[in-house]
Amino acid sequence: MQFWSEDIKQNPNKIVESIKDNFTPSYLLLPPGVLTDKVREAEEILKECTLCPRECRVDRTSGHIGFCRTENKPFISSWGPHFGEERPLVGRFGSGTIFLGNCNLGCIFCQNYSISHYGEGVEVSFEKFSDIMLSLQRSWCHNINFVTPTHQMPMILRALQIVSGKGVNIPVVYNCGGYESMQSIKLLDGVVDIYMPDFKYYDPEMAFRYSDARDYPEVAMATLKEMHRQVGDLVIKNGIAQRGLLVRHLVLPEGTAGTAGVVKFIAEEISKNTYINIMDQYHPCFKAFDNPPLNRRITGREYSDAICMAKEAGLTRIDGVTV
Repeated sequence: MQFWSEDIKQNPNKIVESIKDNFTPSYLLLPPGVLTDKVREAEEILKECTLCPRECRVDRTSGHIGFCRTENKPFISSWGPHFGEERPLVGRFGSGTIFLGNCNLGCIFCQNYSISHYGEGVEVSFEKFSDIMLSLQRSWCHNINFVTPTHQMPMILRALQIVSGKGVNIPVVYNCGGYESMQSIKLLDGVVDIYMPDFKYYDPEMAFRYSDARDYPEVAMATLKEMHRQVGDLVIKNGIAQRGLLVRHLVLPEGTAGTAGVVKFIAEEISKNTYINIMDQYHPCFKAFDNPPLNRRITGREYSDAICMAKEAGLTRIDGVTV
């Protein structure tokens, strides 16, 4: 727990500065012109889109859409301080989440299915997108947290380019599903401070059955390695995440997610010091009711077994769990 002096507690701005402790986000440290080059390269990909492993190869700059059903403008569902994220992201003032509309995955149990499947959201200008980021900082949020960013990565880069000249100086969180192209993740090198990918499945058949992505495990393993290469283990200062990798794994009924394989890979191939959130909040929604065993919540035993697997694999930073 963080204890503040009375002077600091009376002035939230001082709390923010104390937490930051002279930390500078990666995107503000890029040499002149580098972010512009990244924007140009990312937007070029949209002309024959291979932003994610589906490689639809449609020209999103000409009104065509692929699996993600998104063109080339920012498409946003909602934004604001969020207090339901991991503790190092939330802090005292919340994580500045921006929920991006649509998705490049097809999870039949998605708990945000109105956004990811039904396209809840509106198209906004790049100026509006950048202003949203600035408003989150002005609300004292500890970071800008892009939720489901994969298919809108070029839009994020352009908005960051705009807002970096307006005084935004808090970390960027890339809160993704783990189904990323290596080309896209390498383009984000030097831009993203905190990668927060899901690692949903270890079994390709489960990934195909429930998310229409048989290559998901292979893709997730490769991109998690690259993310860790870029930012390393999660660094937390005064209780607030500043830089690094934070992995999420949602426990599914009857071991569907392949938790044992997931935690073994992270411990042996990434780092035993990886900050991981093994999540217990699964509940059936969307099409899960018609697809057992996903038609029920997980049991307490299934969750405790997942935690034991992570500990036995050697992972030492499990969110909310004393190891």
